[in-house]
Amino acid sequence: MSPVHPSGEAATARAVVDDNGILAQWNEHARRLLGYEQDEPVGRPAAELLVPGSPVPPHPPGGVRWSGTVELRHRDGHSLSVWLLANHRPPERDGGWLVVAPLDDGARPAQDALVRSAMTYLPCAIAVCDHDLRLCGVNEAMSGVIGLPSERIRGLRISEVSPTPEIESLEDRAREVLESGQGRDVQTYLRSSGEDSAHAWLVRYAPLTDGDGRVLGVCIASHDFTEHYLARERLQLVNEASVRIGTTLDVTRTAQELADVCVPALADFVAVDLLDPPTDGSETYPSSLTAPIALRRAAHQSVTPGSPEVLVEPGGIGVYPEGSPQTESLMARRTTVVADAATMLTKWLDWDPARRRWVREFGVHSTMSVPVLARGGTLGVAVLTRYRRLDPFTPDDVLLAEEITARAAVCIDNARRFSRERRTALALQRSLLPRSLPRTAALEAASRYLPAARAGVGGDWFDLIPLSGMRVAMVVGDVVGHGIQASATMGRLRTAVRTLADIDLAPDELLTHLDDLVVQLSKEAGQDSTTGEVGATCLYAVYDPVSRRCTLARAGHPSPVMMAPGQSPRDIKLPGGPPLGLGGQPFESAEIVLPEGTVLGLYTDGLIETRDHDVDAGRLLLYGALSGAPADQEAASAADSLDDACDRILRALLPVDGTADDVALLVARTRELPAERVATWSVPSQPSRIAAIRKEVVGRLAAWGLSEALFTAELVVSELVTNAVRYGEQPIRLRLIHDTATLICEVSDGSHTAPHLRRARTYDEGGRGLLLVAQLTQRWGSRHTPDGKTIWAELNLLEE
Repeated sequence: MSPVHPSGEAATARAVVDDNGILAQWNEHARRLLGYEQDEPVGRPAAELLVPGSPVPPHPPGGVRWSGTVELRHRDGHSLSVWLLANHRPPERDGGWLVVAPLDDGARPAQDALVRSAMTYLPCAIAVCDHDLRLCGVNEAMSGVIGLPSERIRGLRISEVSPTPEIESLEDRAREVLESGQGRDVQTYLRSSGEDSAHAWLVRYAPLTDGDGRVLGVCIASHDFTEHYLARERLQLVNEASVRIGTTLDVTRTAQELADVCVPALADFVAVDLLDPPTDGSETYPSSLTAPIALRRAAHQSVTPGSPEVLVEPGGIGVYPEGSPQTESLMARRTTVVADAATMLTKWLDWDPARRRWVREFGVHSTMSVPVLARGGTLGVAVLTRYRRLDPFTPDDVLLAEEITARAAVCIDNARRFSRERRTALALQRSLLPRSLPRTAALEAASRYLPAARAGVGGDWFDLIPLSGMRVAMVVGDVVGHGIQASATMGRLRTAVRTLADIDLAPDELLTHLDDLVVQLSKEAGQDSTTGEVGATCLYAVYDPVSRRCTLARAGHPSPVMMAPGQSPRDIKLPGGPPLGLGGQPFESAEIVLPEGTVLGLYTDGLIETRDHDVDAGRLLLYGALSGAPADQEAASAADSLDDACDRILRALLPVDGTADDVALLVARTRELPAERVATWSVPSQPSRIAAIRKEVVGRLAAWGLSEALFTAELVVSELVTNAVRYGEQPIRLRLIHDTATLICEVSDGSHTAPHLRRARTYDEGGRGLLLVAQLTQRWGSRHTPDGKTIWAELNLLEE
């Protein structure tokens, strides 16, 4: 039955039973076992070979294997108890069941000798202990692990062979097996006798029992799985490095993470030294270096608390000459391993006596210098040192260190690129934001801008724009995205807002024009007929100190918060406009009357939405910070109190370690222009009445104590009123507004035709009025109103 393995026929009785239970084949030993001649039972049901009335073997669970003892009938009629093993054969091997039974051929002494020889020379280290945990015997492998002859070990306890904490722990596990009668597996990492490096062992404890189940001793089998253990440790360390290194875009933090990962897994002390970035601001790092090399210490880590090995503190410069591990590694751009630092680094250590003392004091025996390389450039070097671990660095250690350092190198390079781009974007951002807020009669204001701590600089901005008629516009916006592109887009939008504000568009109209601009920017940013991802939110508000009315509109931006005198802070309810860039969506304005002294807070979403709290919680914190004014506010100046409010808000809402998004904050307190500083006249359409109006204006200016501005103001009023009477439509109104610095002359009429400045020719009798107004005032302009237009001009009283 087994032509391939004829020797297997000498020890087993074998038969084949098909799936229908018919005996298909059997070998010579099976025939001898049951006393049959030739193939007499072949082709008959196999159940006929069972003793009548004996139980039929059940179908095995799973249908592939069965074992058990059955009663077989000998040809002469007596019964035989035989243990059988049945395995179902796959269809490609003709199917059916292969049934075998081991036979005792009288060769037991030879087999016993073979087993004893195998147990003696088995590579797995085996020891047998009695009930007192004294060693009864060990095989050759265990004797080699212990480092003593087997005859010298008998009678000793495990802990007496090597009284170390690890060995004593193994003895404790053996005692637990004796007491419980249950086997167990233990993994340990310890050094064999006479070896420098430790081994990983899988120790299996098995209780030894007698026929009654009483535990007589314990068998200890130890399997050396160091290679598998180290491979698993290396893989785990690489995975750990991928998680722990590069958590931030900070160079120093990344270097420290590299050192932390390598200690103590790879070395006892690790130092990470980096080249300073190029002074020209370029991204190119040198691909080749020459000695000596100056490196700046970025991070280090030690197994010894306090890092007594440190010779260069973080941030300090170390100079490394030719022959030092750092220089050799950087110049060769490959890892350098020194197995005996005291003798192989003599030249360098003689040049640096402090380092020589350190090497001798700590017993440094092995160093490994791994260059930090990324994108073809050399960033620095990581030096790993061993003095507590006795084993030197192996080729596997080199591969592992290079893998981890390569990951860190990419993170360090990304961090430096990010820092460079962040500095550029931040410089651009701050150059585009107002350096100081203008002083206006309508309100006093304070502002803050904070760039994101981790992400790139965004496109948040704020602005305060003086308008005609003592009005002032407040703007806060946020461009989608981060980096230089977001900052540049912010600059374009801020310029556009100031331009649109200069022509006195209503807030909803201004946002409509701004939306068209963002749509156009998106088209320009797109590629291959696609639309780019350019978007923004904006809040635009105009406050008039004469009427105390504030008109606001928003485009996807958070509503501002207001706090009227004597009241609690609350949000201003505004129509929710869509973000800028969607195109074709309407915007709506809302108008509210603000009591004098009302505090307004305009901000971007980075203020109230952080990782520490959601938007609703952020608003509550904002309310509390805004209302927490100091008790001596009356004694403090208004500007200082608003600055304090800004600082208080930022402290209350933002994390200590920085915000994840940009924050723009504008806080303003409204002022009311007293009625006695405003004068209004209705102007009839007769040119003869202009002289009377001019006389009344002179009288009012004298009453205001503005005698120094009488001549200029009278001339400007005369020109503006004359043009309105001559070219405008009723109703015509004249309004004078003044504060301590400015006198404003406004003439309104019912015509929507805007005037324009032109240069009169030499012999023209007219056309010089607006030119004269432009020369006499600090600025002038026109704005459209629902009833027509208003021409205005401002005189600087301080110059007068």
